[in-house]
Amino acid sequence: MKRRTLLKTSALAAVASLSFLGMAHAENPVLKIGFVGVTSGPAAAWGISNQRSMETRAAWLNELGGYEIDGQKYDIQIVAFDDQKDPKRAIAGMEKMAQEGIHYVVGPNVDDGAAAVRPVAEQNGIMYFPYAFPKELYTAPASNAVLGMVANYQSGPAIYKHLMENEGVQKVAFVAANESDPLSQRDGGVEAAKALGLEVVSDSVTYQVDTTDFTPVLLPVIQTQPDLLVLSGVSPANAPQLIRSARELGYEGLISTETAQDATVLQEGAGELANGFISVGGASTPELASDAMREFVDRYTKMFGEYNDESNTKVYALEYILETIKANPAAMTDVEAFKTTMDTFEAPNPYMVGDAKLTYVGTSSFGQKRQVSVPLVVNVFKDGAFETLFVAQVD
Repeated sequence: MKRRTLLKTSALAAVASLSFLGMAHAENPVLKIGFVGVTSGPAAAWGISNQRSMETRAAWLNELGGYEIDGQKYDIQIVAFDDQKDPKRAIAGMEKMAQEGIHYVVGPNVDDGAAAVRPVAEQNGIMYFPYAFPKELYTAPASNAVLGMVANYQSGPAIYKHLMENEGVQKVAFVAANESDPLSQRDGGVEAAKALGLEVVSDSVTYQVDTTDFTPVLLPVIQTQPDLLVLSGVSPANAPQLIRSARELGYEGLISTETAQDATVLQEGAGELANGFISVGGASTPELASDAMREFVDRYTKMFGEYNDESNTKVYALEYILETIKANPAAMTDVEAFKTTMDTFEAPNPYMVGDAKLTYVGTSSFGQKRQVSVPLVVNVFKDGAFETLFVAQVD
């Protein structure tokens, strides 16, 4: 009888102990950070990388006891919404964030979505970090959007110039999907190529995103004999199909894009035919990566069973949001305080070796600091993985 009572008492004590621990953890208030972006369809890899990066970092910070702002620890909660690359759904996603009282949102991942959510963000006091390139999102009077990566009009000229100087590229051709994002990126690429003195031999060929046979699309382009074929704004799903078709048509020149890609998708879709394909990569090369970046990659891989090199860039948005709020706690609910802080903000960059800093840039491109500072890393694909071609910096 006594033994039964003892066991019962022990069990109750264990439950009470667990409850206490749960209550102790629950004492941390929750800071919600939103994500609105594409996690399904041909461009899914872009948004999935965003969401997984945020979730990995949030879980890491929560495991450490929370993120401290003004003497208070907060548990970070990521509230995600798949906009399916549809501007109307992006608006619905941003409205959901407003309803939940969220003031900081990462995404959307495409131009249309980022432009569509602007009124909702501005009306509801939301700062958002798109992976989209229209300059009007970041140029006054707009002030609520912060570019989360290097833009095509910043990376394109750097890539073309490198290939001109190191590979003797003289003639370039552009191919783009018949959608606003890729077409805008193509037009920016054409302008940059001409400014550098390159001969643009083709810039009007387009394709539908659901195309399965790219031979008739690429044949007239290949016939112009470009040294460089630029796949403007190409989605990770379409890139290997276009590369395979170009190579099977006998094209032996260089192929590049200003969008980030997925090495696994390239390997599965094009194999060795994708060798030499040039794209914008993540913000940390092996030489630049700190111990914290390596731990991030390890944690991400354990959580999701795989890793996307683009997450080397996508890890930064959440870090910038939290560190800026930490620098000015009033920004927790006041985005105007956040904006003021951006102009002089500086914090250690945990993901790079040396004395690298987190700062806002973009003055040269937008006339105001509305871009996170991450290295411009350009990759070349080789045998199933990306290798660093060169690294540059954006002002």
